[in-house]
Amino acid sequence: MRNFVVVDAPSNLGLRPPAPGTVPGCYKLAGALREQGIVRRLGAREGGVVVPPRYDRGDWQEGDGVFNAAAIAAYTPRLADRIEQHVAAGDFPVVLGGDCSIQLGASLALRRRGRYGLVAIDGSADFRHPGNSTAIGAAGGEELALGTGRGQRELTDLEGLRPYLRDEDIRLFGMRDGDEDRAELTRLKISHTTVGELRERGVAEVAAAAALSLETPALDGFWVHLDADVLDPEIMPAVDSPDPGGLLPHELATLLRTLAGSARCVGLNVTIYDPDLDPDGTGAALLTDLVVGALVP
Repeated sequence: MRNFVVVDAPSNLGLRPPAPGTVPGCYKLAGALREQGIVRRLGAREGGVVVPPRYDRGDWQEGDGVFNAAAIAAYTPRLADRIEQHVAAGDFPVVLGGDCSIQLGASLALRRRGRYGLVAIDGSADFRHPGNSTAIGAAGGEELALGTGRGQRELTDLEGLRPYLRDEDIRLFGMRDGDEDRAELTRLKISHTTVGELRERGVAEVAAAAALSLETPALDGFWVHLDADVLDPEIMPAVDSPDPGGLLPHELATLLRTLAGSARCVGLNVTIYDPDLDPDGTGAALLTDLVVGALVP
């Protein structure tokens, strides 16, 4: 039986402001899921909060690289410390973000311990980097590239551990069928399966095959990253980039249950859901149901 521990990582440092003078509301994600009883329903222990630095892009302009980079570089090792502590103790951390840049904390924590894979269930690859784009800025759309060593060194080589993830140890699920990153991912042999491919091949079958491919002696385990924007925006509009053609709840439930249910999965994080865009809390209720349903038999 797993020993769940819930850790809050309410960082919004990796997203662009939704409007001038405002900050992304995803820093409220953890509170919203807690209000839905996620700690009690998981039977989890309290893991506390890793408080992020203040959101302040200063005089950043396009072309300056990743904004809030120094703050993210300071926050990531602190979050990694907390995650590593629980993984070392045999706990299963459930990390409530925050934007996708918090995933760097998990990747760094696990890189310290050995070689781990990543299952990213996300509506986009988050693979923007200087080699394929001039629009570098928001780490929440670049964390997979950063985690594989692509991008500015202050984020890709923390503690001299670049890369935190190997290309061949990544499994991506839920990208939209027309995602422009597909050609590059294919060339790099980074495994990725779009929504259309999942439906064509069968969600349960694809998930089971992916889990099996990660349950290998070459890996010490793997982490699951869940971005709320993998869901179709008609169901989950409370995200920063609500692209049509996403997964339906029962499809995501199957993916999560199969992958996070693997004995080699060591933890999971949830990101991007924005309570400011969901005043009645239906999105928080759905995400909580999905996570609890995947982890609790």
